[in-house]
Amino acid sequence: MAIWGHPEAAYFVYLGLYALQHRGQESAGIVSSDGLHVHKHVGRGLVADVFPDPGRIEILKGHMAIGHNRYSTTGSTSITNSQPLMVNTRDGVLAISHNGNLSNSGTVRRFLENEGSIFQTTSDTEVLAHLIARSKKADIHEKIADALNNVQGAYSITMMIQDRIFAMRDPDGVRPLCLGKKDDAFIVASETCALDLIGAEYIRDVNPGEIIEITVQGIISRQFALPTKGHRCIFEFIYFARPDSKIFNENVDKVRRKLGKNLALESPAEADIVISVPDSSNTAAVGYSRRSDLKYELGLIRNHYIGRTFISPQQKMRDFGVKVKFNPVRGILQGRRVVVVEDSIVRGTTLRQLVKLIRQAGAVEVHVRVSSPPIIAPCFYGMDFPSREELIANQKSVEEIRKYLGCDTLHYLSMEALLDSVPHEESGYCTACFSGQYPIAVEEQIGKFQHEHSAQVV
Repeated sequence: MAIWGHPEAAYFVYLGLYALQHRGQESAGIVSSDGLHVHKHVGRGLVADVFPDPGRIEILKGHMAIGHNRYSTTGSTSITNSQPLMVNTRDGVLAISHNGNLSNSGTVRRFLENEGSIFQTTSDTEVLAHLIARSKKADIHEKIADALNNVQGAYSITMMIQDRIFAMRDPDGVRPLCLGKKDDAFIVASETCALDLIGAEYIRDVNPGEIIEITVQGIISRQFALPTKGHRCIFEFIYFARPDSKIFNENVDKVRRKLGKNLALESPAEADIVISVPDSSNTAAVGYSRRSDLKYELGLIRNHYIGRTFISPQQKMRDFGVKVKFNPVRGILQGRRVVVVEDSIVRGTTLRQLVKLIRQAGAVEVHVRVSSPPIIAPCFYGMDFPSREELIANQKSVEEIRKYLGCDTLHYLSMEALLDSVPHEESGYCTACFSGQYPIAVEEQIGKFQHEHSAQVV
């Protein structure tokens, strides 16, 4: 998230990070500046842990600020990888926040190291910072464009340098990024829920392949690359984004309700009630309930003082989180045939424990319905699906997964119904985690950094 042109820029970024906490809980940070002096505070954990008292916000002075909640897909969980990342360049101090994953970062990093670059982190974000610092272009916006044209992958990025803020999105538009305004201040955020919290007005999305520069003159828009036919991450609609957000020009809640309705049409169940695995499945479960005419009940109560188990960085933490995160409501479940709506199954360990809890609470039947297709392939664009071996649907058939989960029936949403649930525009969607077909080349497909490209980054 970034804000330009407000005397309390850091404070509003701080509030925005609370709204965006679901996008990462590993670390948080804010960098602010008045154009001359730069202030930074980062730390491990949730926003409330990193900024436990207002005093830490008050020292972050200036009319512009950028912030970040980290969810690592590239680089270790070390504090050195916390963002915003700051580097000294010939043009001044550069601060950068990145949502996504550079799919050729390893190749570019090796080239830069061979050329003498010294890296302080293992994050792919630092690769981009080095490319900007090394560029021979004249103006800072040209240097940024030069650097972006040497990387591939998914990225929504905010940068602060000199007296300006930049925001940019990859040509495929994989990750969401929106532009808003509050009084005379401009705001950039991953989701509109951050704008809502601080009372800002949504203006539009940052376009794929676009660089927005925000200065005292206002907003300057440039295309650093032609947009492709589009490969927006469909998993943002399924799981990652908040239901009260608008991403890719569509309300998340509306899409999730349709996911649930289509799931009910494809996979009805002889049951008494529908429950969700809170919170990301709530809206799809409501859609399933309404289309199937089964009563929606709160069968699982979530402890909201525990983070999202899916984005915890270690398996041990995920397993522990399941045990303390959910509690079944015996009075709702006892003696009932229950449909459990889940948004996705990655490893299956969480859902297996939940099915067991639901049965122990007295459910006579448990029917699992998943509002997405089976995840069979890792994501290289910013979701933590790190290996095929960890993906249960890559290793087992649907019937084998059903037995592993311990449920009576199991059905996934089809790919056709998934695509029917999202907005139909000229731009398409990335469905690589369901199909194994990657729209943007990943590291092993890229090979070595070509000589003609290397000339551009020297």
